[in-house]
Amino acid sequence: MAAQSAPRPGHPRSTAWEQRLRRFGHLPRPRVPSLRDRLVAPFPRPLTRWSGWAGPLLVAALAGVLRFWRLGSPHTLVFDETYYAKDAWSLLRLGYEGTWPDRKIADPQVLADPQVIPLSDPGVFVAHPPAGKWVIALGEWLFGLDPFGWRFMTAVLGTLSVLMLCRIGRRLFRSTALGCLAGALMAVDGLHYVMSRTALLDLVVMFFALAAFGCLLIDRDRARARLAAALPPPEPDGRTRPHAPTAARAGTGPRPWRLAAGVCLGLASSAKWNGLYFLAFFVALTLLWDVAARRTAGAHHPYRAVLRKDLGWSLLSLIPVAALTYLATWTGWFRSSDGYDRHWADGRGGTWSWIPAPLRSLWHYEYGVYQFNVGLESFHKYESNPWSWLVLGRPVLFHYESPKPGTNGCHTTTDCSQAILALGTPLLWWTACAALLYLLYRWALRRDWRAGAILCAVAAGYLPWFLYQDRTIFAFYAVVLVPYLCLAVTMTLAALLGPPGATESRRTRGAITAGVLVLLIAWNFIYFFPIYTGQTIPYADWHARMWLDTWI
Repeated sequence: MAAQSAPRPGHPRSTAWEQRLRRFGHLPRPRVPSLRDRLVAPFPRPLTRWSGWAGPLLVAALAGVLRFWRLGSPHTLVFDETYYAKDAWSLLRLGYEGTWPDRKIADPQVLADPQVIPLSDPGVFVAHPPAGKWVIALGEWLFGLDPFGWRFMTAVLGTLSVLMLCRIGRRLFRSTALGCLAGALMAVDGLHYVMSRTALLDLVVMFFALAAFGCLLIDRDRARARLAAALPPPEPDGRTRPHAPTAARAGTGPRPWRLAAGVCLGLASSAKWNGLYFLAFFVALTLLWDVAARRTAGAHHPYRAVLRKDLGWSLLSLIPVAALTYLATWTGWFRSSDGYDRHWADGRGGTWSWIPAPLRSLWHYEYGVYQFNVGLESFHKYESNPWSWLVLGRPVLFHYESPKPGTNGCHTTTDCSQAILALGTPLLWWTACAALLYLLYRWALRRDWRAGAILCAVAAGYLPWFLYQDRTIFAFYAVVLVPYLCLAVTMTLAALLGPPGATESRRTRGAITAGVLVLLIAWNFIYFFPIYTGQTIPYADWHARMWLDTWI
């Protein structure tokens, strides 16, 4: 009989009895991960050098084709595009939001041929910071003030966010296939799709918050790798033991990815203020990650070690960087003479007169914006309570027309419908509700840090809206949740495949169940595609897609 090869470090040797019992279904004892693997889980060996990028790029390419298809249709200002597209053009021309006539006058002039742009210099009060409108302005700079131009950059960010999610899922789950599955789910989510084709601000918040999440994941891996490298060398049995002095005192070196996360969170907050909640939640998340790393490495007092070695730099890398980024997005306003309230503080004394007048003017302006936003209670037909968002209780109708027979592509004998409904793919969102419950179990009872990270991001984008239930708010704000809902569904589908060492029949049943669910989600997106893109369909077909009365 051939001699048995010596087991690798950390792999227990199989006994003769275990080898004999395998033919009867016996499973060997699971490998005990080394301390270094517990700090930084290894990636599986790639099939090729580029396999970690090839799949994500293919998924992103599919998402891009879908999002850029007939992007300039409909040729109108959809929903709140009437504000953000024109404000973006004003930023491009003036550096601040100038004055436009009433939308009933300005919109037809902007859409006319030849075009008239009735923009004047006096600054006007606006309800949101400028970063998201600067993003929209980049597309208008490239292609002009027309529907394709003002929607171009949101389509770009929507496509790139799918690529980012594939890579984030790969790093989170240590599986390229699962990362691509998460990205593919987001590629066929209706809400993400509609928002990627509409010049609103919420997708910009989603993009930069997701970028920050990805940066923090990379920072987590690299910091833990440095901590693992600082531990004493492995002992003769190949194992690295926890070492309390090293775990408590070792530094984690420069953390440029945390600085990048601070920039991204500043941009998210300067698109809409709900980005500030991602900053607060992610600061807490990263500090808890640092505590867990110190504890795993053997620190007897991990919180004390983090307080001494990590807390200061963590806060400086995120909060001040985000604040400076926020201010930088106001550069056009600072440099202007006619921006709204730009010179409010000039010549004013008082307790805070030591602060430069432009900053005090901005503070006064932003305080007025805060009062406006928290006091916005005017009725809107499509407003909704956040309790209903996850179950898609009240989606928002962005655009609707009723072409008559023989006009505008209506080939029936009765009226047709042309609608754009900001509705998440129903089967995906309803599956995500169950997936979130599974993640709560994984986090609370199994201490799975991946579940905790996803839930933290969901909480950052969702829970703060419950503080403003009397305010006029809309379900499409939940687009910031879509990446994390897709990660939650992906993690749940992975669990359906069975744990490591599961039997072949168990994995087969799990794979069939997961595959059928993914195909149903894709079919669901295809079924609703006409009302995501404003296609002309018979009224009966539109009504058949209104699964709930509250969608009308």
